[in-house]
Amino acid sequence: MTHCILIGAPVDEGQRRPGCLMGPSAYRTAGLAATLADLGHTSEDRGDVSPAPLGAETCRNGAVHHLPETIAWTRALRSATEAAMPDGMPIIMGGDHSLALGSVAGIAAHAARVGRPQFVIWLDAHSDFHTVESTTSGNLHGTPMAYAHGNAGFDPFPPFPAPIPGENICMFGIRSVDPAEHAAMQLTDITVNDMRILDEHGVVAPLRGFLDRVRAANGLLHVSLDVDFLDPSIAPAVGTTVPGGATFREAHLVMELLHESGLVTSLDLVELNPFLDERGRTAKLMVDLVGSLMGRKVFDRPTRSYG
Repeated sequence: MTHCILIGAPVDEGQRRPGCLMGPSAYRTAGLAATLADLGHTSEDRGDVSPAPLGAETCRNGAVHHLPETIAWTRALRSATEAAMPDGMPIIMGGDHSLALGSVAGIAAHAARVGRPQFVIWLDAHSDFHTVESTTSGNLHGTPMAYAHGNAGFDPFPPFPAPIPGENICMFGIRSVDPAEHAAMQLTDITVNDMRILDEHGVVAPLRGFLDRVRAANGLLHVSLDVDFLDPSIAPAVGTTVPGGATFREAHLVMELLHESGLVTSLDLVELNPFLDERGRTAKLMVDLVGSLMGRKVFDRPTRSYG
């Protein structure tokens, strides 16, 4: 049994298409807490985080928007996740992916305090390896992994508490990387399992290889699950659709393998935009994937009888 701590992060400022701020409510409506209870877990909902007071931060990159707001969210979410880690498994319900600037900072700070290495698996169509200086879109949801890795170019932000080395990061399912991100990642030891690798080798061997490293290091594992990891044909409620994503079965298999590893200690659910959904279809799928992550098996799923 796991004690899950639900933390709402109605962050909408990291990109330009409004709607992600409704994500936490959609997860609650789709029955996230009930799903956890059905699987024998306990949960507490700590409500939605509010951003810290705004500062007057600026940067040289004129494309960047909502910089003070994003920094305020980063401070607040770092505090919320760091406080939750000793009490159970935080599940951060977003909100766009800029929330991970704060959530990963909080869990990394906790890992450093308890003396264990922090690992991250990034389930996303994008690498999110821009910096405040390199982004051309100005959308700060494309920067969390560079921040967590300790890259330069984040001067307006508070220093990342314990930068995560590249060998502790696995990007899984990516298929959209900008040239500046690609060049920066070439200088790291990050494991990149893009969709070409998954097409050639399947999801099992690459994922188990990374999980073996986490286990050998006695690490803590943070999972950051972006809706656009999934193919848009099954998960339309995201503003950054990229064709060729994980299928329904591939996504559930990833979650089941993560559960079987027993290594996951925190989870982001990001980029759900209910305004773009079809009768809650994507929200329900994301909650179902959390069910697989928390122990639901295929034969546990109710099936319709045709006899």
